[in-house]
Amino acid sequence: MVHSLELVFDDATEASVRRIWAQLAAAGVPSQNPAARPHVTLVVAQHIDPRVDAELSSLVDLLPLGCTLGATLIFGHSHGVLARLVVPTMALLDMHEQVYRLSAPHLTPGPLPNVRPGAWTAHVTLARRLDAGTLAGAQRIAAGSPVAGRFVGLRRWDGDARTEHPIVGG
Repeated sequence: MVHSLELVFDDATEASVRRIWAQLAAAGVPSQNPAARPHVTLVVAQHIDPRVDAELSSLVDLLPLGCTLGATLIFGHSHGVLARLVVPTMALLDMHEQVYRLSAPHLTPGPLPNVRPGAWTAHVTLARRLDAGTLAGAQRIAAGSPVAGRFVGLRRWDGDARTEHPIVGG
């Protein structure tokens, strides 16, 4: 499994994402696991050394951070991933760059290429493994007005142990 560094939302923003998950599930779309916590992944690697937590705790002054959940996005090839864009702001891009830079020495074997500054797309995942027949309906359900929200925490996710480790807030 992979390890990641993730931003987590305040309660109201998280509830907005969970409502979309519930609407997708009610329509029979395989949405995210309701036990999971909505988040935005900043960095992904095969392993992240827990010592990164001390380095990243220096970013406490960057949170809370306002955000907007924008348009729907589709990632993937034969099976799509449906997401909502997190509209990039200078503050969000700066936070991403700092997390990337501070965490780089703690990543083994190194970060995945799609999380490098300039290649990263901020998003919150809504559903995975959607076939072409399901994708259009799922996108109609997930689309909607922009959602104004806030990030309030930074966590490290250990995909092997399936545990979260709060670093700042959250």
